[in-house]
Amino acid sequence: MDIKQESLEAHAKLQGKIEITSRAKVENAHDLSVYYTPGVGAVSSAVAENPEKARELTMKSGMVAVISDGSAVLGLGNIGPLGALPVMEGKAILFKDLAGVDAFPIVLDVHTADEIVDTIKAIAPGFAGINLEDIAAPICFDVEDRLRAELDIPVMHDDQHGTAVVVLAGLINATKVTNRDLNSSTVVIIGAGAAGNAVARLIARFAPEAEVLVVDRHGIVASSRTDMDPYKTKLAEVTNKNDRTGSMQDALKGADIIVGLSQANLLTADDIKTMAKDPIVFGLSNPTPEIMPDEAKAGGAAVIATGRSDFANQINNVLVFPGIFRGALDARVPAITDDMKLAAAGALASLVETPDAEHIIPDVLDKRVVPAIAAAIHN
Repeated sequence: MDIKQESLEAHAKLQGKIEITSRAKVENAHDLSVYYTPGVGAVSSAVAENPEKARELTMKSGMVAVISDGSAVLGLGNIGPLGALPVMEGKAILFKDLAGVDAFPIVLDVHTADEIVDTIKAIAPGFAGINLEDIAAPICFDVEDRLRAELDIPVMHDDQHGTAVVVLAGLINATKVTNRDLNSSTVVIIGAGAAGNAVARLIARFAPEAEVLVVDRHGIVASSRTDMDPYKTKLAEVTNKNDRTGSMQDALKGADIIVGLSQANLLTADDIKTMAKDPIVFGLSNPTPEIMPDEAKAGGAAVIATGRSDFANQINNVLVFPGIFRGALDARVPAITDDMKLAAAGALASLVETPDAEHIIPDVLDKRVVPAIAAAIHN
């Protein structure tokens, strides 16, 4: 049985992957009095008088909302809120099983930035953190920026920042394998959407001397272009310091590293051959990467990563978001900062003590990952 059919049958049997269970048990009249009426009135009054007590007396101490409008789901695109629900359920499972974080999937049938922000702000009081997921660019940028400014709990768009952290961790070790200094490297990022934007910014923050080039369907993102939206214009301010222009192929000539965050089968072995000797090739489009590993290797790639579990070096957000939120909740931080993301990337990379071409990142189920990243956030 193929995995897709097996998944359909498993979901049909379970009728959804999560359920709500109670920490308290109501087995007699006394329990009812303590956990509901009349005792609960004292708890409500205490929280009303001092809202900070909600973290001590309610689920707000550790509940994360996993929220999507279904406009950019996995490799499926805009399939709507119901189509997104199975993915949000899966995310909730990973939060709980990997990091002990309670998470609740929420899908929204609203799609403008104003509607999404207003809805999330309205439900935010009951949560300790907000994980945004599968919201299309460029709306996702506006939504996250506004929620970070207007809420006092951590808000993270995982498609952006989870991806950026795990990519940077992989590059830290890949550059060790190929005897490179990331600060002296040329990094080409294919795709200027949510993930491409965040990856470019985090690499530029980590390695400010690197030449970071972002490529969209019209070519290299450059300040001299007049056809870009405001988000790409801002991206050009922190990348492409030499204001290079041209096509994807122009960007690749002599480049040390390529990070694909765009679409399947975009690159060939001949493209890789135009890069520097022993290049690093991350093809992260799922389920089919920008270039398959065997073709990348034929082009001379020294280190290859994909988003898939059936090849070496799986670059997957599950390595990052459970630990980031575990650490953020434990430390009660009001926001997840760039410094925290850099610390998380360093912690993740350090778990591979002796990286080689097929081992630059820990396994996605490595039990050391969550504690290491949580500690990086906490400290």
